[in-house]
Amino acid sequence: MTDLTRLSAAETAAAIASKDVSAVEVAQAHLDRIAKVDRQVHAFLHVDAEGALAQAARVDSGELSGPLAGVPLALKDVIVQKGIPTTVGSRILEGWRPPYDATIVTRLKAAGVVVLGKTNMDEFAMGSSTEHSAYGPTHNPWDLSRIPGGSGGGSSAAIASYQAPLAIGTDTGGSIRQPAAVTGTVGVKPTYGGVSRYGLVAFSSSLDQAGPCARTVLDAALLHEVIAGHDPADSTSIPAPVPPVVEAARQADIAGLTVGVVKELSGEGYQPGVEARFAEAVETLTSLGAKVVEVSCPHFGYALPAYYLIAPSEASSNLAKFDSVRYGLRTGDDGVHSLEEVMSLTRAAGFGAEVKRRIILGTYALSSGYYDAYYGQAQKVRSLITRDFTEAFGLADVLVSPAAPTVAFPLGEKLSDPLAMYRQDLATIPSNLYGGPAMSLPCGLSDGLPVGLQIMAPTMRDDLLYRVGAAFEAAVPPPVPPLDWEA
Repeated sequence: MTDLTRLSAAETAAAIASKDVSAVEVAQAHLDRIAKVDRQVHAFLHVDAEGALAQAARVDSGELSGPLAGVPLALKDVIVQKGIPTTVGSRILEGWRPPYDATIVTRLKAAGVVVLGKTNMDEFAMGSSTEHSAYGPTHNPWDLSRIPGGSGGGSSAAIASYQAPLAIGTDTGGSIRQPAAVTGTVGVKPTYGGVSRYGLVAFSSSLDQAGPCARTVLDAALLHEVIAGHDPADSTSIPAPVPPVVEAARQADIAGLTVGVVKELSGEGYQPGVEARFAEAVETLTSLGAKVVEVSCPHFGYALPAYYLIAPSEASSNLAKFDSVRYGLRTGDDGVHSLEEVMSLTRAAGFGAEVKRRIILGTYALSSGYYDAYYGQAQKVRSLITRDFTEAFGLADVLVSPAAPTVAFPLGEKLSDPLAMYRQDLATIPSNLYGGPAMSLPCGLSDGLPVGLQIMAPTMRDDLLYRVGAAFEAAVPPPVPPLDWEA
């Protein structure tokens, strides 16, 4: 029998629907795979074998059906699932079991998707390498000595190591797309508000967006269609139909489309090998019938500093609720310390260094006398970046760039240099500030490691990502990780 863990999500769903294999068999094959290899990869923080097999049995009984019924999925640990530990990669929520499901989880369960467990991540989604997890780093399946990207490195590594065909990630400044780029997988940040944020533990509320992770563009589209759509429980949810992403992925024809190459997303900070693969990708798009033009987005150069004022400012507010009083860790409650001292001791023990750094930065940027000079100015820059996108989309249907400036770097290489770590999001942050959809998919190898092509589209034109991505994927199949280490 074909190794069930090597099938795509679409192939798995078809095999289950035709009764060639049972959903329980598929779930067990992936649970066995996790038991075999995750000790080396550390993609998962919690595996829910009992819940996964129970959900699979419901699919086999005919109780649940749908295009992805019975397909296993890994869930980033920033999304709550009732009764399942949700830590957000932090000690401050260690052992917490949410009393409700996020809207995404509700929709996954209704569609018959089998949630295998929760994946590792940078604490509170703050990082680009998954080294800031309180529970240890995740390793890149292409080379276990290297990072899998972040903050959603657990989700991307789970897919790349065949522990799951699908995953959910979240993207605040690139945390779906950058991990996809360095692990040779597909990651999509939907239009902001296109997928409900209800039940997503907030980092930066005006930027956070959950989205699909997969090994193929079609699989990502199928998952996107399941989780997207209006949610009255989320005030930022868009009350509009989901763009026809699956239809677009199956169309895979870009003849007549205009593709804009963003001049500012290249040069300093981008590795030569990454730029070479990107240039080849642009040539491929031309050969597929697209018209390629260069576009200039002059304010993209200010995206990184603007982001690192806006996101920490919102984080300092969102993380104030982790105070030892309502839920989570509680330290120093010995009858001697005051409530304020207990709060201080709890936050000192529960938050890691990167989270503390961003809380301090955000609190400073929002403080009296500095709000207008820092946070206010950053929001003005955000408006200018949005204007750049609007003008660029007047010239091109989609924009393209490298998804990450470098291939996966060695674990520990950038931990002592936060600015070097932040620069890993050079190419991805602009789309978060704008709110439009963006995708990363593999476009070749540099020094034996994956390089990602980023595609960006106007708001609510998520279908364009899948149309272009599927056409490119058909011409340039994704590379297969060697996985020599599992022997």
